Amino acid sequence: MKHGLLLLNLVLIALIGLSGWVLRERYLAARAREQKLMGERVASPPPPALAPLPAVTPVPAANYLEVAQKMLFARDRNPSVILDPVVAPAPKPVPPFPKAYGVLDLGAGPTAILAAKPGAPHHAYRAGEMVGEFKLVAMNRSELLFEWDGKRFRKRLEELADRTPPPQETPKASAAPPQPAAAPPPPPPARAAPGMDLGNSMRACVPGDSSPAGTVVDGMRKVVTQTPFGQSCRWEPVK
Repeated sequence: MKHGLLLLNLVLIALIGLSGWVLRERYLAARAREQKLMGERVASPPPPALAPLPAVTPVPAANYLEVAQKMLFARDRNPSVILDPVVAPAPKPVPPFPKAYGVLDLGAGPTAILAAKPGAPHHAYRAGEMVGEFKLVAMNRSELLFEWDGKRFRKRLEELADRTPPPQETPKASAAPPQPAAAPPPPPPARAAPGMDLGNSMRACVPGDSSPAGTVVDGMRKVVTQTPFGQSCRWEPVK
């Protein structure tokens, strides 16, 4: 009996091992098949050819002519088109020409002495330089050729001469001698009376008090003494 059970256990163990080996082989085969399928590139079929859309024929405006001419809600509707008159732009005014003070030629070509506008400082200009809004194209001893806004102007030196008269200096009015300041009026004479209290029963003199020394007012006597700094005035009580 024991030998039979032992044999049966060995058979079962062998079957379990065989089953595990079969499952592993199937797993490895399935994994290999999966890797192979994942690595293959499947070619996508070309997109189907689409037929081009039919061309849209533009609707001519003449087909709506009758609708425009028979518009019931607009009395001024008619086939006559009134165009706005074309107004030509006003020509740009030519700016004032530069002022000329002469032309010099020291052997290196003519040089014009010009000012961009009246009253402006003058400088030396050669052909091809800008003078204000004008371009100096060419020159000789008597004429200058300017270019502005695509147009050329030939001017003689006499036409460009600066004839503005120099400003006249107005004579300055002679300054009147300063008048001496009027002396302030003398202060009115003060009334003989003692002023502010100086302590020790003495009182100060009021400015402008011209009463003589020894004057007695309200029981106070005016005392004037001579000091190195001038006269000293005070009021003392009468004893």
